[in-house]
Amino acid sequence: MAAAAPRHVATGGAAPRSLCGGACGRMEPVALERFASPGKGSGLRSRRRVQPGELLYRAEPFAYVVTKEQLGGVCERCLRRNEHLHRCSQCKVAKYCGKSCQKEAWLDHKQECRCLKSVEPNFPPDSVRLAGRIVFKLLRQSVCLSERLYSFSDLQSNTEQLSEEMKDGLRHLAQTLQLYLKMEIQDASHLPPVIDFFQIFTKVTCNCFTISNGEMQDVGVGLYPSMSLLNHSCDPNCVIVFEGYQLLLRSVREIQIGEELTISYIESLMTTSERQKQLMRQYCFECDCLLCQNQEKDAEKLAGEEHAWKEVKDAVNEVRYPKSKEEWEQVLARCQNLLSSNMGRLPDTNIYQLKMLDCAMDACINLESWEEALYYGSRTLGPYGLYYPGFHPLRAVQLMRVGKLQYSQDMFPQALETLKQAYNIMKVTHGTDHSLMQALVEIKEQCEAIMRIQ
Repeated sequence: MAAAAPRHVATGGAAPRSLCGGACGRMEPVALERFASPGKGSGLRSRRRVQPGELLYRAEPFAYVVTKEQLGGVCERCLRRNEHLHRCSQCKVAKYCGKSCQKEAWLDHKQECRCLKSVEPNFPPDSVRLAGRIVFKLLRQSVCLSERLYSFSDLQSNTEQLSEEMKDGLRHLAQTLQLYLKMEIQDASHLPPVIDFFQIFTKVTCNCFTISNGEMQDVGVGLYPSMSLLNHSCDPNCVIVFEGYQLLLRSVREIQIGEELTISYIESLMTTSERQKQLMRQYCFECDCLLCQNQEKDAEKLAGEEHAWKEVKDAVNEVRYPKSKEEWEQVLARCQNLLSSNMGRLPDTNIYQLKMLDCAMDACINLESWEEALYYGSRTLGPYGLYYPGFHPLRAVQLMRVGKLQYSQDMFPQALETLKQAYNIMKVTHGTDHSLMQALVEIKEQCEAIMRIQ
């Protein structure tokens, strides 16, 4: 069983070459259209009735980068994990599966390569590196089909509604970008008006997507302009999953003709007040969906002794991406200590207790402690069913992970039941042709074959 990186609990294959050198989008048969959404500006809707599990849109990014935490672990082009990556001989930062990926990535990497060399040993934040790629893309004036419904220039920035603190932070990032690009752009004042560094960051802040792999681990960040038309709901009718750098928009409920398509911008494991604070801080609006109006499940999310869950909350927030076995061991020891000391004081439905269980499970998987990983993972399934009802990719992935752990412990009947539950959700959230779904089918069939022999 392969080790896994820690997952951030949040809602979201190389494709044919295209007009913009591999960074484009293409519409699926379902006809989507931009429209004026009351009280929300622009929105996206379907011109026909949609069933659960339909692929509504497939897009490749206008620009994207690997996250700093995943550098050296995934290919800069296809974003697939690989233990034998080949690094760029010039900047020695970007790494690729092989010559094919490196060649396909060169258009996006050529100019940034010199910038990365010029600032070593320092490395720019993810947002600065992404903004740099956006600047080079705009200078090339590439035709990009990912702007088919909404272009980069159309993207909203909410500048007037941002706090002064946020504006100061974005101004600092703009200055950092100017220094980072100095090797390629000596005088930013000579750039065309459309390339305003501060405005680029205001757009990136509220329009970029975290790119996750099949198991919902963050691997990159990208900009998909047409998908920025999607408005938020804490109880959405669509979800976004990724296949490499490709964004897949899928329906999870029946959607009527003209009904607005929605996704969740934020993770579900937050109380109503926390969701509202994050939406206001980053996107400058408050959600008025039924879940927020009813403050549904808030009591369960904070069940247990307050001082206990606050301690766990602080511990969860302190966890950073571990790079070594020793760091994983430290994370696991902290989790074990808190979970043990809070026995009877915090139910597993408490959201911070649940995040701690997830963290302990991730640590055990990375340390190849399969039996203990299964213990923690099994405890998460009930709360996951509570907080991710219906068709949700995170619940499908969690069921698959637990099913694989049960399989590794020769618990074949239990594993088959868990994997079937994962399959029934994943065929809607990921689709039958997704690589993760194919991996799930393979292990499910192996489990069925073993049970037939027994």
